Amino acid sequence: MTYVVTENCIKCKFMDCVEVCPVDCFYEGENMLVIHPDECIDCGVCEPECPAEAILPDTEEVAEKFLEVNREYSEKWPNITQKGDAPADADDWNGKEGKFEAHFSPNPGDS
Repeated sequence: MTYVVTENCIKCKFMDCVEVCPVDCFYEGENMLVIHPDECIDCGVCEPECPAEAILPDTEEVAEKFLEVNREYSEKWPNITQKGDAPADADDWNGKEGKFEAHFSPNPGDS
């Protein structure tokens, strides 16, 4: 089992999860974070820290789709070890559906 970042992180990117991770397995895209599934030690400390509830164990059905997204982009995006600022409109995007198809950016973050 591993933890994955799911669709609700898109355009929210709160980053509360980053600083609690003991193995620094978060990677930053332009508008979301991902977890490298091979680096995650399954400790689960990140899950309750996410205000958007976007981090789930890969055993949950909704997370299955995002396992490969996390794997692919954790190989392409820069590693992040410190919390950055969430987008100014993050609360407006929290809970919106259909964000992956309409708003996911494959571009790396700027950290």
